[in-house]
Formats: sequence, C-alpha cells, structure tokens
Amino acid sequence: MLRVSQHAERTDVGMQRQANEDNFIARSPLFVVADGMGGAQAGEVASQTAVEVFKHGLPDGVPEATLQQMIGVANRNIHDQAHADSSLSGMGTTITAAFVNSEREEVVVGHVGDSRAYRLRSGILQRLTRDHSLVEEMRRRGQITEEQAEDHPQRSIITRALGPEPEVEVDIQAVPAEPGDIFLLCSDGLTTMLNDERIRELVNGATSLEAAVKTLVDEANRAGGRDNITVSIFQVEDPENPLPRGETPTLISPSARRREQAAGVRDRPARRSGIGRTLAKVAAGVAVLLIVCAGLFYASRQVWFLGTDEGGRVALYRGLPYELPFGVNLYSERYASPIQTSELSAPRQESVTGHKLRSQDDATSLIEDIETREGL
Repeated sequence: MLRVSQHAERTDVGMQRQANEDNFIARSPLFVVADGMGGAQAGEVASQTAVEVFKHGLPDGVPEATLQQMIGVANRNIHDQAHADSSLSGMGTTITAAFVNSEREEVVVGHVGDSRAYRLRSGILQRLTRDHSLVEEMRRRGQITEEQAEDHPQRSIITRALGPEPEVEVDIQAVPAEPGDIFLLCSDGLTTMLNDERIRELVNGATSLEAAVKTLVDEANRAGGRDNITVSIFQVEDPENPLPRGETPTLISPSARRREQAAGVRDRPARRSGIGRTLAKVAAGVAVLLIVCAGLFYASRQVWFLGTDEGGRVALYRGLPYELPFGVNLYSERYASPIQTSELSAPRQESVTGHKLRSQDDATSLIEDIETREGL
C-alpha cells in the first residue's frame, strides 16, 4: 500500500506574460496541471475547463481507463465551447495528470501536449512523459541534439492538445512507485527555463516540498520567465511506515544511491538479424513520416505569421511558412493590409519577411501596430 504523504503546488505568471493561462488541481491522490493556449483569455478558459473535470477526483474503476476517459471528456468540453463561442475559437490546452493507485503501488500518468511528469527516486530524476512537439520528434529522429532542442526556436509548437479536435489520443502509463518517491508535474514554463539536471539539483537541495516548488519557480523567473510557470509535486509513503515529518524529503543516502545504480544494470538484448534490422528501420521510417505529417498538420492550425502576399502587401497568415511537394502549402492567407512591405523601415520589413511564428494575438497585434504607425 502507498499513500500521498505530502504535496505542494505553485503557479506564477512569469516575467513576460500579462496573464496566467496555466491551471492546476490537487485532490490527493489526484494531481493535474494544464497549460492553456489561444487568443485573448481563451487559453485560461481551456485550461480551467480541463481541470474542472477533475474537481471531484477520479471515479471508481480501473485508473488507466477512467483517467483516459476523463481527459477525453475534458477535450470534448473544450472543443464544444470553442465551436459555440467564436471568441474562443482555436483555444486548447495541454494536460498532465497523475493518480496514485495505492493498492497496486503505482502512479498512473495521463498526458497530452508538452507539460511534463517526472519521478525522483534516490536522487535520480527520470522524465516520465514525452513531449508531443515538433522539436521532440526532430530530437528523436536524431536531426537535432538534446542541447539544440532546449533552445530551438520552434520548441513551443505542439503536435497534440486538448480542444482543437473532437477526439484526442492520450498517453497513459502506470509507473511503479516506492515509499519516498517524489513525483513532479509542470508546465513548459519551467522546462523551457531549466533543464532536467538543474531541476534535479534544486529539488534534491530543497528542505521541503514547499521550498522545492518555490525555488523552482523563482529560478525559472530568474532565467527569464518567458512563460507561465506551474509546478505540482508530491511524495508517496508506506502508511505502516510513514516518512518522518520535518525531515528533508529529498535527502539521499549514499547506500540508497548505490542500490539505485545497481538496480539499473540490465542484460543487453540480443542483436537482430540483418533482415530484421532492415524491416525495423523501414517500419520506423514510415512511423516517423506519419508522425511528422500529423505534427505538421496540427501545427499549421495553431500558429500564425506575417509575410508578403503576391501583391507585395503585408499579410497575415495562419499555419507554417513552408511548402510541401506537389504544391501543398502549410499556410493560408487570412488578411491582407493595404500597406506595401517595401514601404516599411528595415526593422519593420524584417518583422514581416522573417516569418517568425507567433500566436494569433501576437500576429494580429503586430499587423495592427504596423498599420497604426503607417497612419491607417
């Protein structure tokens, strides 16, 4: 048997955002973090709608099935709201949820988007979720390194979220848990500012879970705080042998560290035959191609950019500034300004011709600012 011994949560608007579109809920043994996106207040509405589904906890049943079902309900609620109210069009949210299954001594994790879940055991931090993002797919294919992924300009483009479609694929897994394990859920406002190693150092060095979440948020803000930051952290224990209260929850003894490292040693799997390896590579290539196509399709519906149309005018586009073979464009023109790009100052021309990916709000605000400055 396991139970949650203690937990702590913290959310912050960050240093560069005007509003906090993150939401979380902590109803032990259930914890949820959601990171909304969309114009105006739509992102906040999306994330709030997602966590509201979990306000009464997880219904009885098989945790994996009920968690997946509830995330599906959250997705449909957001999708229906967006279609019923044009001001909420295009809104969506990530979600990462964790439920402590005490009888089976495991934590069930449900995940959509790029918010993350981690497990800290014996001082070793393990990432439990895989980001549903274009940059993560590029990293997995070996096109970029882990270091390049951390600072990639397109790392915020996600390939899966709640809301844009009536149905969504949810990643569900049951993670074995032991007394003393610490689980951390967070929005990408934390992980875009701090890498996994820095997160591990800060949690290991904290004197309590409350201190850990405060330190993580403060450190992310000191690093730039480019996005909203939300952290939810909890620790599990054996009810018959509870953890001492007041003791540093992440204090790791050398013997425990050695046991963890020794337990990580496994026999290497046998090598496949040449034909098996070839077939595996072909199958993997097809799978990657399908993932990339799906990711590009979804991303093309989530981002906006400025460019120049065929008449030389400043234009607003939805999608990605790329063209695929056979004349397939990943963008569509949504508005054309009467202003000619060639009439703008050099910095203004760069903001148009650079095709920087933006949110709908940012892109719209920029083109409005250009028109205002040009006297329209």
